[in-house]
Amino acid sequence: MTTKEKIIQLLSKNIDEFVSGEDLALKLKVSRAAIWKAVKALETDGYKIEAVTNRGYRICSLPDKLDRQILAEAAGLSANQIIVFDTIDSTNKEAKRRIVEGAKLHKTLFAAEEQSAGRGRLERKFVSPAKKGVYFTLVYCPKTQVIPAVMTSAAAVSVCQAVEELYKTECSVKWVNDIFTGGKKIAGILTEGIANFESGSIDAIIVGIGINVLKNEFDGPLSKVAGSIEEACSTNRIEFDPDKNQKSELIGKVVNKLIRFYDSFYDSKDAKKSEEAVAQMMDEYRRRSFLIDKKVNVNPVAGTDGKVYKALVKAIDNQAGLVVELADGSQKTLYSGEVSLKSDEFVC
Repeated sequence: MTTKEKIIQLLSKNIDEFVSGEDLALKLKVSRAAIWKAVKALETDGYKIEAVTNRGYRICSLPDKLDRQILAEAAGLSANQIIVFDTIDSTNKEAKRRIVEGAKLHKTLFAAEEQSAGRGRLERKFVSPAKKGVYFTLVYCPKTQVIPAVMTSAAAVSVCQAVEELYKTECSVKWVNDIFTGGKKIAGILTEGIANFESGSIDAIIVGIGINVLKNEFDGPLSKVAGSIEEACSTNRIEFDPDKNQKSELIGKVVNKLIRFYDSFYDSKDAKKSEEAVAQMMDEYRRRSFLIDKKVNVNPVAGTDGKVYKALVKAIDNQAGLVVELADGSQKTLYSGEVSLKSDEFVC
């Protein structure tokens, strides 16, 4: 790690607070002149750093770009587990390409400033413009069989927790993979698996997440549904500083929480402990769901005749199945498909 990276790490932990040049020099075991030189280099990189005599240095704002060191620190990963792009077609696609080529990517994070071909479920386009949001993929290789919907649910809870911690705006979930705050969708999740055809197991799970941070002008019907963290904060009268770049920290927080969930589910030799961990996560997922006791339109999408039907949402089980009641009073559990809810505020 370079002196610049170490200074970023120390000042980011104390953002908006001064750290003396002497303290930085002692902690990094370099001269005061080396500290001054590194600070000047950071300013050239886009960091706004205030220097005050007898007080030291503090970061006023971070550059509007992803920072591998901040990502690593927040995610609890090493820098070599993080791959950052200025632009790419899709972080999920890049992860899959590398796995197919034979790369070992357990707990590897791919993040991009912009995606040219971001996508969601059913190959729908996910708008991923530069400087407006965060777009990233975590690769996780479980040791046991997985339930994809549970992994998606854990990602949803992780996004909600991270957004609330950083931006203080409450989040809710629409089964199974959409995150809402301020009445609009701010994030989507696409979970994909790499299967081992010999064993029938899943060798790697690829979890792609896109979060709209800054306000964006969406086209057509999307404008009624899609929102951003910035808009939600404005609606809820929560302070939001668009110049205070927290994108790296947001990604890192989500990934840190998600890995903790997955490790508790799939890296334990104690089956009972794993089941309890899943149940606890699903309790929070259910608490955040706004579909319970709501009437929805169900689109089976695949595996049926494809007819849309109405149902009442009764519950979400510990396998992330949506339990619905049909018009005749019977119940069924959905593990795939889509549901839509219409209200005066939004259509989702």
